[in-house]
Amino acid sequence: MKKIVKGDLVYFVFESFEKTGVVNHCFSTRLGGVSEGALSSLNLRFKHDKKENVVENYRRLCSAIGADYKNTVFTDQVHKAVIYDAAPDDRGKGLFKESDILETDGLMTADPNVVLVTFHADCTPLYFLDPVKRVIALSHSGWKGTALSIGAKTVSKMVKDYGCDKKNILCGIGPCIGGCCYQVDNYVKSVFNEKFAFSREYFKNDTIEGKYLFDLQGINKKILTEAGIPAENIECADLCTKCNSDLFYSYRVMGDNRGSLSALMEVKEN
Repeated sequence: MKKIVKGDLVYFVFESFEKTGVVNHCFSTRLGGVSEGALSSLNLRFKHDKKENVVENYRRLCSAIGADYKNTVFTDQVHKAVIYDAAPDDRGKGLFKESDILETDGLMTADPNVVLVTFHADCTPLYFLDPVKRVIALSHSGWKGTALSIGAKTVSKMVKDYGCDKKNILCGIGPCIGGCCYQVDNYVKSVFNEKFAFSREYFKNDTIEGKYLFDLQGINKKILTEAGIPAENIECADLCTKCNSDLFYSYRVMGDNRGSLSALMEVKEN
């Protein structure tokens, strides 16, 4: 990923996505907004914040990447593996009007100028782009979504709904809590061991008995390659949100009293 600095605003983009010229996209940081206190400063979710602050933060970020903040479509994340096909009529849902997109952790569209948004503060953001069919998707993949193979299900839906060819799909794995810091227990490890024969290589024993360090980025990449995405089509951020809590909001560092990061992406006009 490439770091972009525009005044006080800082965000990241995938170089492989940029090279296509098909999308506007980014992953936000906590820098460059107007929110205050524990939410300082580029908070992108309404919880604990004033609406006018969040709207202004979206205006700034979307303007920087060449998108219109009025075209955003929010997810209603519940750690499941439901992916919703967003249409032009969905623009503004979440930011300006009540959304009926419920219990959804992924968004997809082939319509230009529909800005997909997922929320993050340690969980893995997954980006998908078919530059041939001009189809995009975003998925929120915490450990529960990862165990449900939301990444693979997103790929399958792109193929089913839009006729995408897996060899053309580019994937980006954004900043999340890294294998250096993500401590989980025996239950989480057992869930993955039951679902994936390869999962053991992504867990390392921690210094505390019964605790493990879990590599969410690594296992999501493996799930995507197992789903048929060529490994060379996957770009990983390799940035840990907990290690870099000066740059990113991190649930493991800050708890609930914090702001939210966002993944954003739209298809440009042809």
